[in-house]
Amino acid sequence: MKVLITGGAGFVGSHLAEALLARGDTVYILDNLSTGAMANVAHLKTHDRFHYLIDTVMNERVVAEGVDHVDVVYHLAAAVGVKLIVESPVNTIETNVHGTEMVLKVAAKKKKKVLIASTSEVYGKSEDVPFREDADLVLGATTKGRWSYACSKAIDEFLALAYWKEKQLPVVVFRLFNTVGPRQTGRYGMVIPNFVKQALRNEPITVYGDGKQSRCFTYISDVVDALVKLAEHPGAVGQVMNIGNDHEEISILDLAKRVKARTGSRSVIEMVPYDKAYEEGFEDMPRRVPDLGKIRALIGYEPRVHLDETLDKVAEYFRSDQARV
Repeated sequence: MKVLITGGAGFVGSHLAEALLARGDTVYILDNLSTGAMANVAHLKTHDRFHYLIDTVMNERVVAEGVDHVDVVYHLAAAVGVKLIVESPVNTIETNVHGTEMVLKVAAKKKKKVLIASTSEVYGKSEDVPFREDADLVLGATTKGRWSYACSKAIDEFLALAYWKEKQLPVVVFRLFNTVGPRQTGRYGMVIPNFVKQALRNEPITVYGDGKQSRCFTYISDVVDALVKLAEHPGAVGQVMNIGNDHEEISILDLAKRVKARTGSRSVIEMVPYDKAYEEGFEDMPRRVPDLGKIRALIGYEPRVHLDETLDKVAEYFRSDQARV
């Protein structure tokens, strides 16, 4: 199989590229390096089935050339991370909506299958936990910039499914729930890498809000396995799928305590109000737990990496590269 990964130098994209190459596929990546880094794929550059281009998904000629080479497109390029969303709402909306529009438009001309990355953020303030793919989405007011990311990704989903229904473009939408692993940075607010780096430095571990908000974390290898299988399964076309972990829901305060214990850190845990961490009036999702019934039934998906192992792997990664700590 020949594959194009937009955002291929990012955290998820680089792990996906690595896995596809390992199984014999040819991989092309397109990344503008705004949040990705060539360091993430440096170990792949000597591979004869790996090709990369530094450019943006807004460049129609470049995207068209990439699509021509492949059988499947994974569209991962997006503005990600709560901090980036709050600081750069215009970039968030334009990148997510126009970038997806460009990929779908070009892929439709060649009828190439496209897997679109979405997010658990689209469930917004819904209290109908665990979140099912067919559940109502409950977003905050348009005056709260924090919800611009969720809204832009929901538009991506609507657009992708419209291309399937109207133009018969084979598309698959997958919603990621708090994916974690090596190469993920805390630069844009990702909680586990931030907590682990703070713990390894024996600095205060900063918990935003009251720490009662809870999440389920998914190790990157479980996500990549699911993405490979979804691309190959004809039953995934035209569907929206959650990818996550439903085994170990944990509050962010308890997560901070767990990280401190796993790393043997001397850090104190410091509570930081949302208004200070992000912006006045910031709203967060109180719980984020996926319903995985749909993807289990389709491809037999089951998250295999537990939270403690995930935390240990992330800590090992940062310990092995002190420049990142």
